[in-house]
Amino acid sequence: MNRREAISFFGAAPLAWPFATRAQQPSMPVVGFLNAGSAGMASSLVDAFRKGLAETGYIEGKNVTIEYRWANGQYDQMPALVADLVNRQVAVLVVGTLTAGFTAKAATKTIPIVFASGTDPVDAGLVESLNHPGANLTGIASITQQILPKRLQYLRELIPGAAIVAMLVNPDARATAPSSAAALAAAQTLGVQIHFLSTKSDDELQHAFAMLSQLRADALLVTPDPFFEVRRDQLIALAARHAVPAIYFDRPFAVAGGLMSYGPDRPDISRQMGLYTGRILKGEKPANLPVQLPTKFELVINLKTAKALGLTVPTTILTTADEVIE
Repeated sequence: MNRREAISFFGAAPLAWPFATRAQQPSMPVVGFLNAGSAGMASSLVDAFRKGLAETGYIEGKNVTIEYRWANGQYDQMPALVADLVNRQVAVLVVGTLTAGFTAKAATKTIPIVFASGTDPVDAGLVESLNHPGANLTGIASITQQILPKRLQYLRELIPGAAIVAMLVNPDARATAPSSAAALAAAQTLGVQIHFLSTKSDDELQHAFAMLSQLRADALLVTPDPFFEVRRDQLIALAARHAVPAIYFDRPFAVAGGLMSYGPDRPDISRQMGLYTGRILKGEKPANLPVQLPTKFELVINLKTAKALGLTVPTTILTTADEVIE
């Protein structure tokens, strides 16, 4: 090597070192976040998920990347969205419904999956058991059999003479069958007739509300489903137009003008999903993380809507409610 070549070599070397160092640094893990609803409706859930991640030391944009996908209430969109995230080889796949859980389970046997389910995932066949879910899945599960009877009970307390209740269900959702069975059992115990109105399109939703008068329904129960979640304002407006008392599954419905809501604290569920995601990123196996059950449930009553419907809210509900909107 002559003098000129030596100067060129050693002079260039320091410039190359930073690039070599950067190339050796591990890239940030990518989390795939699939929500069956819409970005606008789920902002509080995303914030809660980030909070759970942060509690394990992961900050979006700093040491973890999140890829978001939204199905906008359409179950037929989920397989393609799941496939997209699986093809990206995300480190963890986070899904928000039982149906999406099955879709993700069918798509990958290796990528860890954190799910939220509105019904028992063991009975549904998604996991082996709550304590030992097995395979590559774990998550949070709301047990329908425990929640639906309470919703019907609150309707009966608010409307003591209610004899016929209509229940909106999405026939495409895997949770519909267990939810319907739980509702039937609860209705028999309370001495109430229940009619199921299958709805998975806007036209069917309009028809379902038109059927309420024919059924002589005294009240309406809206089941948890992304199809109904993304149509929150439409459902509230239809309930007001048809003057039907309705109970919903999530606090934002009552805040937006719905009569009443009862269900698990969904932001807290999303935070727990973030915690599990962070623990998996740190090396824990989903098969060893027990499926968690919600610990916080919220009853919210909107007194303005109750007054518009000519209903007097009993003291039992007012004292039990977590939030009363006046």
